[in-house]
This record gives sequence, structure tokens and C-alpha cells, in this order.
Amino acid sequence: MSVGTPKAEVSVDEDLVRGLLHDQHPDLADLTLTVLEPGFDNFIFRLGSDLAVRLPRREVAAELIEHEQRWLPWLAEKLPLPIPAPIRTGVPSDHYPWCWSVLPWLPGRAADEEPPTPDQAIPFAEFLLALHQPASDDAPENPFRGCSLAARAPTIDDRLVRLRVKTDLIGDDVEGVWRAAQSAPDSSQEMWLHGDIHARNTLVSDGKITGIIDWGDITSGDVATDLAAIWGLFEDARARRDAIDRYAPDDATLCRARGWAVSFGALLLDTGLVDHPRHAAMGEKTLRRVAEDEF
Repeated sequence: MSVGTPKAEVSVDEDLVRGLLHDQHPDLADLTLTVLEPGFDNFIFRLGSDLAVRLPRREVAAELIEHEQRWLPWLAEKLPLPIPAPIRTGVPSDHYPWCWSVLPWLPGRAADEEPPTPDQAIPFAEFLLALHQPASDDAPENPFRGCSLAARAPTIDDRLVRLRVKTDLIGDDVEGVWRAAQSAPDSSQEMWLHGDIHARNTLVSDGKITGIIDWGDITSGDVATDLAAIWGLFEDARARRDAIDRYAPDDATLCRARGWAVSFGALLLDTGLVDHPRHAAMGEKTLRRVAEDEF
């Protein structure tokens, strides 16, 4: 049975966030706070006009935010697109159990609401090339990203079975991409990965990509994981081809990337159909694009 958005394990409201700021960063405590739609793992508040506060909403995300705090300031200097490297950090208190961050507010809207224009395909590929460099030995471990697709197969197979019943999106074309990806040779490279690039984690303004956010899944492993975002972001088939040509993956990596796109599309659609229409729409678009392309 598919489950939807995970339930928050703590209660967080404006008063709690303002109290945390007052105790730990008092110079920020009087700025305007605006609650935003939460993600799977974090509460987000806009702080004034230039900042945001990001707090884990469940225990599994607490370690992830510490990964962002450690690695994003270092990584931000190496990337051609802005990322929200924490500028302040918070620690657990009597009122809140985990670490939290104050981030720069990056301009733009999520790409599922304002898609990037086709000319952003090459800048996006160049961002991935800059990111995908050999990872440090102490890079965060993540059993769900950058790994062999065989490790994800049981979960994704279950999702595809459910979606074949519920939708018309899981035809022989999508199934064929998924099977081929599992048969492709695995990568032996351990490269830095975002791990969860999709339309809600990509900011766009006037068609231009203005930032890549939500780095909780940062890890090392197979670059095909991040390349899957090409199908999640670009409606235009020529743009998808431009991104792939600029990145120039080998055939096995491209095959795995298409499989990861099926994986992410199935995850978003399967969970989104339960309680999150935006995720369901993102998953549907990703699966349709994978089926449309021929390589």
C-alpha cells in the first residue's frame, strides 16, 4: 500500500521559531516570519526578505540537515548556480529537539509552477558537471540515492504495479526503460550528488534557473541519480537532448539515468496520488517524458 506525505513528528509554529531565534540569534528575532508549504522532511519559514529558516519535521531528517550545514558552504563556492548554504545554525533546545538552519532566501518559484525555458538545458548540464566531481571519503552515506538500481527495484516494482492499475502511464515503454536500466552495468565512480533534484527543488525566475535547493540527500555515488532530473525539469524533448549532449554520459550511465527517472517519477506519482497533487503531476510528467524519448 502506498503512503503519502510523512507525518510531522514535532509541532512547529511561528511562536516556536521566533523563540528559537530570540534565544540563539537574537539579531534576527524581530524579522517578519512567513510559514511556507513544508516538504517531506522540513518546515520552511521565510525570514524577512532575504533569509529562510529550515527545521526538520521528523527525526530521519535531523541528520540530513547537519549534512547540509557541513558540506554546502564548501560546495557553494564550486557551483555555477546558487545553492542555500546555511549562514547561521541552530542547536537543540528545551522546545525543539534537533539542529536547524538559517539560509539565504533564493529568488524564484519552484519549477513545477514555473518551468525552465529550453535554453536552460545546457546551464543545468553544466551545473551537474561542476557538481559531479570525486567525493570525499567522508561524504554522507545515503542508502536510497546514488546506489545500484537493483537496491531500489523491489520498492519501485511495487509502485509500478500499483500505478499500472491506477493510471495509463506504465506501459511497455516505461517498463522497458526500467528493465534496461537494471541490466546496465553499475557505476564504479563515487561522485558528489545532490540526490533529489526535481521540480520543487529547482527555482526558476523568468524561465531562468536561479537555484537548486533542498540538499538533505547529498551523498556520493552514481551520477545517473541526478541526471534523472533532466526528465523531471524539461518539457521540450530537444532541451532534454541538449542537456544530455552537453553532459555526454556514456551509454550505460544514460540508461541508468532513464531508470532513475522512472524511479523518481513512480515515487512522486504513487505518493502524490495519496495526498499531494503537485507531486502527482510532477511524477506523471516525468513518466510521460521518459516514454516519449528514444535513445
